[in-house]
Amino acid sequence: MRSLLEHHPEKILIRATNWIGDAIMTTPAVRTIRQNFPDAHISILALDWVADVFAASPHVDEVILYYKKSDHKGFPGLLRLGRRLAARNFDLAILLQNAFEAAFLAWLAGIPLRAGYQRDGRSLLLTHRVKIRPEVRKKHQVYYYQGLLADLGLSPGKNELFLQISPEAEKWAAEFRSKFGGKPLIGLNPGAAFGPAKCWPAERYGELGARLNHESGAEIVVFGTGNDRETTAAIKKFAPEHIHDLAGKTSLSQAMALIAACDAFVTNDSGLMHVGAALNTPLVAIFGSTDSVATGPFSRQAEVIEKNIACKPCLKKECASGFSCMLDISVDDVFKKLLTVYQKNM
Repeated sequence: MRSLLEHHPEKILIRATNWIGDAIMTTPAVRTIRQNFPDAHISILALDWVADVFAASPHVDEVILYYKKSDHKGFPGLLRLGRRLAARNFDLAILLQNAFEAAFLAWLAGIPLRAGYQRDGRSLLLTHRVKIRPEVRKKHQVYYYQGLLADLGLSPGKNELFLQISPEAEKWAAEFRSKFGGKPLIGLNPGAAFGPAKCWPAERYGELGARLNHESGAEIVVFGTGNDRETTAAIKKFAPEHIHDLAGKTSLSQAMALIAACDAFVTNDSGLMHVGAALNTPLVAIFGSTDSVATGPFSRQAEVIEKNIACKPCLKKECASGFSCMLDISVDDVFKKLLTVYQKNM
């Protein structure tokens, strides 16, 4: 297989992954692509709910939105998107997303060079296919994406997450924070799109928020989507005047900017956890059913708290065996770990 560098592509399409956390973990790979092709026009195809991860990135020239739930829904929508991409005359597609659909769409668009991991039954649709190395499966996901590029003949860049916030979002976050004067601002993120097995109980987040306010005078901001409103409302009840519920009230870009403005962040394993890691916000990540080696916060300013129990990591969305991986983590455990992280980064 010839190195992609030998083809000298002028127009490159990157297919982004579908979830916020996964997209954040691809940011070193996106930077690597730019460093290897400094003069190419690089577009990234991203689902609309992930697009803000790349909207202000200097490593891509444009973000092409994929409206999978509306304009591009189903096979007719995929055909429409394929025709739109075909009109752009891309030379090369680099598929960071693993799915068959990603390769099929690149083929529909008539992109002559299509590179990605050899998986999900899509080998025949790829011109440059890479087998997953066994050792890569044992490392953090950052190395999974960088490993793909190395096997395609590119020179890997730094293994550091990258996230750039738009000036508009930074201004919004600064104005929000200014309401609290010089008080510490601590973020809580009680949700996780994967499922409840990732989620530390809401009442413990509430107890933690109230304790942080009582003992340090911190103001607490709770992040989440519209689907988290019941959870975040329950947390706010523990200190209604000092816990501020923003679930469903911010864009992803605004949430990213506010996480950057926080003095510390407590989170489940989730997309916003990876946002905090990319922005070097001091954080504590609470892990239950998932694997902290593969998808933990990729940051020197982060600490993971988890219990070593026999069934972990089960990688299940819901627990069927007592939920001890989360219930065994106390408010005091998280409070002490947060103090350690906060003091280390002062």
